[in-house]
This record gives sequence, C-alpha cells and structure tokens, in this order.
Amino acid sequence: MKFAICNETFEDWKQDDAFDCIAELGYQGVEIAPFTIANDVRDVPVEGRRRLRKLAEDAGLQVTGLHWLLAKTTGLHLTSPDPSVRQRTADYVIELIHFCADLGGGVMVFGSPRQRDLVDGISFDQGIEFAAEVFRSTMPAAAQRKVTIAFEPLARKETNFMNTADQAVRLIEAVAHPNFRLHLDVKAMCDMGKPVPQIIRENKKHAVYFHANDPDGHGPGTSGLDHKPFAAALREIDYAGWVSVEVFDYKPSPRRIAEDAMKYLKATYA
Repeated sequence: MKFAICNETFEDWKQDDAFDCIAELGYQGVEIAPFTIANDVRDVPVEGRRRLRKLAEDAGLQVTGLHWLLAKTTGLHLTSPDPSVRQRTADYVIELIHFCADLGGGVMVFGSPRQRDLVDGISFDQGIEFAAEVFRSTMPAAAQRKVTIAFEPLARKETNFMNTADQAVRLIEAVAHPNFRLHLDVKAMCDMGKPVPQIIRENKKHAVYFHANDPDGHGPGTSGLDHKPFAAALREIDYAGWVSVEVFDYKPSPRRIAEDAMKYLKATYA
C-alpha cells in the first residue's frame, strides 16, 4: 500500500511548500481537491497544469488524482431531473478527467454530496438511472485518459443518495465499465451498519481507492478507533493501491495532522 494525503489539509499554504512538507513526512502521493486550484478547472491553462504537476514531481510526489470534484461549482447536479443539468454535469466531469490526467493522476473520487442529493419527487431508482446516464457518457474520455472514477458512498448525515457500498455497487453495475469503480472511506463505512472489515472484503473486486480517517472527521487513529482490522482486511484482499488521509478539521496545524497521520499509517497499514 502507498500513502497519500489530500492537499486541502494545507489550507492556504503555497502549493510547493505543502508538497515539500508532504514528501518530507514520508508520503508518496498527494490528492488534489480542484477547488484549491480554481473553482472551475477549465480556467486552469495547460501551462498551469504542467507547473502544478512539476511542483509535485520535483518534491518527489505523485498526484494520485482528484476528490471534492464538484465543490464550489454552480449549476451542476448528478441526479437532477433536468436533462440539460445532467448534460452539463457530464461535460464538466469530462473536463475533470482531462485535468486529472494532465496532473498525472489516475483516480477521481466522486463524493460531492450536495451535488448528488435526490430532490423531492425523485426516487432512489431514478437517481441511479440519472447518475448512470451521466457516468456512462464520461467513460470514453476516462478510458482514453486512463482515469478511473471511484464512486464514494457517504454517511446519511451528508447525503440522501448512496449511503452504503452495496448501493454504490448497484450504480457500478449499471454503468458497467472498468473505469468506474468503488471508493471506500473509513469515516463513511462506520455509518453503513456493517463491520468495516466485512465491507472491505465484500468489495474486493470493486474497491480501487481508500481514505483513512476517523468518524469524527479527524486523522486516522486520533479518536481511539483501531484501524488494524481495516488494514488486515485490505491486505487480505490484496489491495495494493493508495491509502490517502482525508480530514475535515485542520487543527492544530496541517503539519501536525500530516505527521501524526503518517506515524499511524506506518504503524497500522504498512
């Protein structure tokens, strides 16, 4: 397993300073939230993308991919009953695919809870139909740029659509493409009603990316939650991908968070 951390952890740090710190602490990869670069990735020119990729590579890091894909965008919604909104959403996801590949990334974690919520009158089955339509239309670009979209089930307090891995697998099967797979997040799995190791084992053939964190939104192991059974389950399914740290509280400091998380990852997941 390889270790990464999400770049928004470093808030207002300069990108090169953040990358240097991440590499110094022993991480091999960095996961990019597009909104930390621009609210709309179409505003980031080719030379800006090359510069960002080079900054990461010069620090000794690989850009693993993207997450928080639709944060700070406007007019986009995965399960909108309006076909034109879904088309705009698909078009933007394709732009994100190109952005991800230009940075050297290979995985896009689709969480974006507010932009996937079911609106009144739309059933769960309709939501799957609408979401599958959007993602199917992005798969040719994903295949061509060698980018995988990893759909992320999220806790019920965050969204009313896709709260368990089982539900996400229904969407994966509806899209039916090798570049559309499953993302597993410890914080979210703790809300799924099954033991986390069981969820990991059941999704051996679908899981492509993994977030290590605690249910309270802090770094892995900080709340007393033991991740050893999760790491054991990942080894059991021969998971060889990224374990990326995603937190939602950036206190006491980005460096302290990243340093403590790396110590825990080495002791638990390595």
